Amino acid sequence: MKDRVKALLDAHKADEAIALVDSHRTEGGTMDDALWYLLGNAWRKKGNWQMAMNCYLEAVALNPGSPAKQALDIANEILDFYNKDMYNQ
Repeated sequence: MKDRVKALLDAHKADEAIALVDSHRTEGGTMDDALWYLLGNAWRKKGNWQMAMNCYLEAVALNPGSPAKQALDIANEILDFYNKDMYNQ
């Protein structure tokens, strides 16, 4: 499962990766930290930072040493840097 999701992400098919993981979850499949991390990456590639960070948080809750921890930290830094008020000047 993880290899298929990763291959879809590498092929820039985030929508298909998300659909695959969603169907896996719907069918009662288990979600480990690596799958949550990949799902977060798919949402990030689509520009949905909230969903990405939620997935990264799930991964870190399952495994504090997950690469999702670094992805979460980076996402926080990016969103902290983003300043909407700059566009209103």
